[in-house]
Amino acid sequence: MHKLYVILYFLAAFGLLSCNGKHENAPKSNLNQAQINEKLVGANKASVQFENEQIDKLTSDNGWKMTETATGLRYQFIEKGNGAKAETEKVAVLEYEVKLFSGELIYSSKQNGLKEFRIGSGGVESGLEEGILLLKIGDKVRFIIPSYLAHGLSGDQEKIPPKATLIYTVKLIDLK
Repeated sequence: MHKLYVILYFLAAFGLLSCNGKHENAPKSNLNQAQINEKLVGANKASVQFENEQIDKLTSDNGWKMTETATGLRYQFIEKGNGAKAETEKVAVLEYEVKLFSGELIYSSKQNGLKEFRIGSGGVESGLEEGILLLKIGDKVRFIIPSYLAHGLSGDQEKIPPKATLIYTVKLIDLK
């Protein structure tokens, strides 16, 4: 939810900055800042609702029985491990595939090697950080990470476009 407010803040700031010039023929707005913020919040809520509906359709169409967290992360265990449980400050070592909503594979450990990151230190999508804390070594899981828990409005400036929902398949190989 915090990320949602950050996005709203930047949208509002961008809107205000882009309206800095004088336009003689532009209609004058009678909206105050509170009304503008309310409209931005409404638009953002509608966008999140649309994304959630698309995710629900994808899971239904594929027969995936997923659990949803309070933040909107969805997950489904594919294999259960019996190793140690992931904890903040441990370094997670993952096999992974990342796909766009369309199913297009964009990143994988087969192409790029195993992914390692310190849990709780950032540097990866907040949805992935949240999801890893649900796992034990040996667990293989599918995550659907909504755009607001992934790369948001900017994408990753490489292969992930703006506002992209990500589908991760992850196996927790080790904790260091």
